[in-house]
Amino acid sequence: MLKPILLATVVAVASLGAQAAPSLDEMWAVIQQQQAEIAELKAQLNKTDSKLVETEMMVTATADAVEQGVAVSGSLAKMAQWAEKTQIGGYGEHHFNRFADSKDQVDAHRYVLFFGHQFTDDVRFFSEFELEHGIAGEGQPGEIELEQAYIEWDYAQNHSVQIGQFLIPVGIMNETHEPDTFYGTERNLVEKNIIPATWWESGVMLKGELAPGLSYNFALHSGLNSPDSGDEAFNIRDGRQKSAKATAEDFAYTARLKYTGIAGLELGATVQYQEDISQGTVSDASAMLTEVHGIYQQNDFGVRALWAEWDVDGDAAKLAGRDKQDGWYVEPSYKVTEKLGVFTRYSEFNNNAGDSSSIDSEVWDYGMNYWLTENVVLKLDYTDFVNESSGTDKDALNLGVGWSF
Repeated sequence: MLKPILLATVVAVASLGAQAAPSLDEMWAVIQQQQAEIAELKAQLNKTDSKLVETEMMVTATADAVEQGVAVSGSLAKMAQWAEKTQIGGYGEHHFNRFADSKDQVDAHRYVLFFGHQFTDDVRFFSEFELEHGIAGEGQPGEIELEQAYIEWDYAQNHSVQIGQFLIPVGIMNETHEPDTFYGTERNLVEKNIIPATWWESGVMLKGELAPGLSYNFALHSGLNSPDSGDEAFNIRDGRQKSAKATAEDFAYTARLKYTGIAGLELGATVQYQEDISQGTVSDASAMLTEVHGIYQQNDFGVRALWAEWDVDGDAAKLAGRDKQDGWYVEPSYKVTEKLGVFTRYSEFNNNAGDSSSIDSEVWDYGMNYWLTENVVLKLDYTDFVNESSGTDKDALNLGVGWSF
């Protein structure tokens, strides 16, 4: 741009020289005019350069923003994907018990959280974390427990395997015990003392469907470790190890068949063999659990019934009167309205059935449930011990509130 202007200046001067020699003032005026034009051209160039720089900065900033947006969007997408594949749930219950032969009691009985995650279409994780009786620690009444924690893998269509810590497939309540799913403030005494719910172990369990409505479970897992002496000798409930540094000298095997092929009907049967429920403390303490149950629900009427029995081998168990332990119950119920249901339950059980002088505990429970919503329930019932092997009066009025989500 500058070369043409200088050339024009030279030509102009030369032309003037050809005609007449310009004066110094005229020469200075020409030079001043050309310098002004040069300055204007430089300013225009500077503006153009500045706009180019600004444009380049804007392009760079836009690229950075797009890049950051993609990163943020990717993180949000990952979080959304995680949330979609992760499930959170739980249940809880609070009780008030007015006992006939002891002090009344209020108890934050259970607070439970579920956590699960779907890794792929055929691999998932499930866990259950529980706080019992409100507060745990040295000298406190409560416990913090890991009730379940297992990986489940669908290795074939309609067949899967669970590896880790899981609930034993036995009875009605051991696997399904959310408070809105059963009648009564407290869990029934037969499944509590004979089965004994809630009962979990660590191991491997196969499960699946053999035919429409017919399912199976087969598990190899840790077993009981029952004391061999004292009042708790060979008491089934006291033998639960809860997978807490559990002695595993001898294992257990559980098999169950369950039929649900007819609407409103469930029939189940479980057999379990324990190699040694003393875990080597005595020479012979193998044990066999047999359990059968049925559930029938037709419109507003329902009934549950269960029978369970332990046979424990060995002289030590026989001497303690606990080589046989059994119990059964029947529970009819009726939904008076969509939200209000009433029930009664008759139970007999004996953890000392091997002792011919021992008597069965006979218990009547009756009361009502009122569901505020499908998963929130209020409970009122009465437990009447007709006959109690311990000789104490355990009658109680019970109030409860429970929920699950």
